Amino acid sequence: MSDMLKGKRGLIMGVANERSIAWGIAKAMAEAGAELAFTYQGEAFGSRLKPLAESIGADFMVDVDVTDDASLDRAFDNLAARWPTIDFVVHAIAFSDKSELTGRFLNTSRANFKHSLDISAYSLIEVARRAHPLMVENGGTLLTLTYQGSNKVVPNYNVMGVAKAALESATRYLANDLGADGIRVNAISPGPMKTLAGAAIGGARKTYKHTDMNAPLRANATLEAVGGTAVYLASDAGACTTGEIIHVDGGFHVLGMPQAENL
Repeated sequence: MSDMLKGKRGLIMGVANERSIAWGIAKAMAEAGAELAFTYQGEAFGSRLKPLAESIGADFMVDVDVTDDASLDRAFDNLAARWPTIDFVVHAIAFSDKSELTGRFLNTSRANFKHSLDISAYSLIEVARRAHPLMVENGGTLLTLTYQGSNKVVPNYNVMGVAKAALESATRYLANDLGADGIRVNAISPGPMKTLAGAAIGGARKTYKHTDMNAPLRANATLEAVGGTAVYLASDAGACTTGEIIHVDGGFHVLGMPQAENL
């Protein structure tokens, strides 16, 4: 994938640490020749992000709270001051109260439902609205991250499943809205991965093991595989792909039952 993104610039939102899916994407994009900027939320995440960004030659980082319009405005104003146009944005942002990612979906609180949907789904719309002026001249790509708990019941995924369903629907509607401006909008759906976000979901280790044992490829997704998919979607090779949910899960999403040896 060398040079597939040479000459392209983009924003990565949501790197928590070196095991983040967003970091796997950022690393692959940098290796493909892209120039990157990053957002983070809060000093703790900023201190983790800084050495990672520096390791790929990125020196633009901005603190942003996606629930705060003023914070988003400042972030994209600063980005526009640095780069008058961008080619892609990676939206890897989701959140739910950890205490509600165990047990029954029935017990989801109103407050956490609103908060989860705001951060995990609505934020993509706010990001797209601000990225649009920076892409409208030359076109571009918006990428987000989802999971199959959006359309199938996964134990303990609870309100995040509803949030990801909303995110996937928003992906399709934004793809239609922005397509006339040459802007593509897609979501990548990896299987369970050993990330900070994934660890917050009850029974995460069992889910990871189950997928690893039963996926057609008998393996979970890797950061490299997800990163490579993101490179393709953001590159000129992905010019005719929009509104899609691209699964990178070893084929697990096609199964109706576990493999025969695991029944």
